[in-house]
Amino acid sequence: MMKSALKNLRTSLWSAPDPVLAGAGTSGELLVAKIRLSLSVLLLLIPVADSLIAPVDRQEALIGFSLTIGTFVFSGCAYLFVAREYNPPWLSFVTSTFDVTLVSAALAMFFVFNHPHTAINSKVVFEGYFLAICGTSLRYDRRLCITAGLLTLIQYFAIVYYATSRWDLNSITFSPFPYGMFDWGTQISRLILLLSASIISFALVSRTQKLLRLATSDHLTGLLNRGYVEDRFAIELSRARRYNQPLALVVIDVDRFKSFNDTHGHAAGDFVLRTLAATFRQSFRQSDTVGRYGGEEFVVVMPETDLEMALRKLESLRLAIANDPMEFAATGETLHVTISAGLAGFPHDGANEEELFTIADERLFQAKHEGRNRVVSIPEPVLA
Repeated sequence: MMKSALKNLRTSLWSAPDPVLAGAGTSGELLVAKIRLSLSVLLLLIPVADSLIAPVDRQEALIGFSLTIGTFVFSGCAYLFVAREYNPPWLSFVTSTFDVTLVSAALAMFFVFNHPHTAINSKVVFEGYFLAICGTSLRYDRRLCITAGLLTLIQYFAIVYYATSRWDLNSITFSPFPYGMFDWGTQISRLILLLSASIISFALVSRTQKLLRLATSDHLTGLLNRGYVEDRFAIELSRARRYNQPLALVVIDVDRFKSFNDTHGHAAGDFVLRTLAATFRQSFRQSDTVGRYGGEEFVVVMPETDLEMALRKLESLRLAIANDPMEFAATGETLHVTISAGLAGFPHDGANEEELFTIADERLFQAKHEGRNRVVSIPEPVLA
């Protein structure tokens, strides 16, 4: 029991975002990349302007210029990756880590110039942590919120700890304390603020995911609804084209469902749809998209699956449903149900959503025309 509870907690906290939210997260990543690149350009101008206006310490200028050059190069590379739709799962972790670490590096720079109070009491640079944490919520990935939040707390605490270990921060030698004296109460308050910002970011992403589930679920069966299935299909098909991988599309229909409703009633019909939905949910992989397309019609999108693999899966499912009558407890009836399915695959049958849906529908119609309770994958040749 405890092990199962821990597993569920881990899954709820550390699970990949929904593909549709991941797509929105890519747009958020691009927005963050643009902001990061713009800020890096401004940072790059500061040491240049300082050297032109007034002479500065050579070591100070070199450190500042090196930091801003590194920031600019990283920001430019990150922007090019995302702008060209190269957004692997690890990229958001790298950029989020960079954003947090950049703020910490800016604070740590004050140690180099013997200004520890500026590092721990800064009211300008410190706020950069909040921008970095808020940026994670634009990626719609709770794992990023956790990662950036913990990293921020660890890095800032390390900065404060180093400052208190290296200097006597309330020594008279720092008088008149232009950035204020040191006290742990203020620093603990800052850490609590950072933690609160991380929790808010996590809650915002979690709320968005919950609202998405509510908006995309079919009320009767609990499966995904038509609009969401179409969005997921477009995303998976785009990924299949990009990485040259197969993809299967299945359209499933309950045989003679109208007659079934007329004979057994709509309550029995609803029971059958819910039972089939549960069977589909258990039978397909987590990476597959299973949805109710309307009425008694269901759609399954199977990434990285060719026609042969999908056909074997569908045949096994069809036989299991046909050979396992449903017991309708409300009336005590034994209900016999069969399904028919049409199967289309990328790239064999088409290159876009419309072509694949059309072919899958045509094969479903062929399955019904040939007597139902069957799966049609590749149409039989017409004899002359």
